[in-house]
Formats: sequence, C-alpha cells, structure tokens
Amino acid sequence: MERLVDTGIEIADTEGLEALSMRRVAAELGVGTMSLYRYVTSKDALIELMVDRVHGEDKNLTPVPADWRSRLELSALREWRLYSRHPWVLQVIATPQPPLGPNVLADLERAMGALDGLGLDPVTMHWVSIAVSAQVQGAALLRVSEWEAERRTGVTTRQWRAAKMPMLAEILESGHFPMLSSLLERQEEVAHIDEWLWFSIRRLLDGVAVFIEERENSGSAEHEPDLRKAL
Repeated sequence: MERLVDTGIEIADTEGLEALSMRRVAAELGVGTMSLYRYVTSKDALIELMVDRVHGEDKNLTPVPADWRSRLELSALREWRLYSRHPWVLQVIATPQPPLGPNVLADLERAMGALDGLGLDPVTMHWVSIAVSAQVQGAALLRVSEWEAERRTGVTTRQWRAAKMPMLAEILESGHFPMLSSLLERQEEVAHIDEWLWFSIRRLLDGVAVFIEERENSGSAEHEPDLRKAL
C-alpha cells in the first residue's frame, strides 16, 4: 500500500494530477492494473490516501510556540510548504468536500487548538482556522497557476511582465489610474507572492486579536450585524 501511495504522489508531483491514472501507477510499479484494486477501490480513493499522506509531513520541523498567533502562523507556514512541495494538493483540498483522513483532520485540530483557552466557541475557532487556511490557499492558487503557466507556455512571470510593460505604461500615462501609476516602479514588490501572503496573514491575525480583546472586555459575545441583509 505504501509503495502504491508513494508512486501516485511521485507522478502527481512531477507531472501533475492529470497524469495520474491507475494504469500509469501500475506501469510504474510493474504490476497489472487490476491488481491495484485489491488495495484501493478507485483513483479517487488513491488520491484521498495521497492527500492524507502528504498532510502527515512537516510535523516536527519547528517547536510548537506557546502563543496563539505564532501557532496559527506556524499552521499557515506548514500549509504553504505543503502546496509548494505538492502543488496538486490544492485542487483536491480547496473544496467544500475535501478528503477527511486522519492527517488532514489533525492539521485542522492543531489550528483550532491554537485558539483554545481564549474564550471562543468551537464554531468561531473553526472559522478563524478556515480563514487563515483560505489566505494560504489564495496565495497558493496564484503560485500554482504561475508554475502551470510557465510549464505550459515556457514563459516566466518575469518575462511576461517585461513583455506587457510597454502597453501597461502607455495606459497608465493617460492619467486615469493614479493609484496604479504609483506602483509602476515597484512591480517586483507588488508581485512578490510570499510577502503578500505573510502581510495578509498578519493583518488577519491583527483583526482576530482585536476581536478576542473586545469579547474579553465585554464579557460575552456581541451580536454582529448581518451585512448580507444589506446587499
């Protein structure tokens, strides 16, 4: 079973999830395709095992910090590293119906556990954990899309920006986009996905810190307005 899962991961890592098939895995293992069904019922079942296997990586690289902010940042870092090593995982896990193996659940349990003892109810703890994960997944979507575009076209993002710059500069010279014009000389900073990710994670946690402090000061959960009714 371990060789089966490891082989699937290797194929997905090097060629993408679209290259994965039961026939391809069987060929890599030197066995008949039908023999694999003694261990997994389908390709989808194999992918679930692959996702759970890679979620079990990177557990003990850093000591677990004591404060909740650092623990959530560590959770975000582990998830970012996961997508960096295994880009295909993003398209499987970023869904309302993700695989629910023990390692996947353990990651969520650790993220929620970072908020334990702060007076938050389980639903709020879950929402905060999901919000942090969503920030990571948003950045990972950009990074994975960048890798896929480079693989498909052979054009790097730096080359793409250089080719588009004359047209962009001409549009911005119209004077209709003063805010965007102010960024023209700082394109490298703007396009730095890693820096943007950690900026957004830390600003999100700033907001969570204010939320926790307000709840502590009020002594109870305050009713928040439902903005959806205003839309």
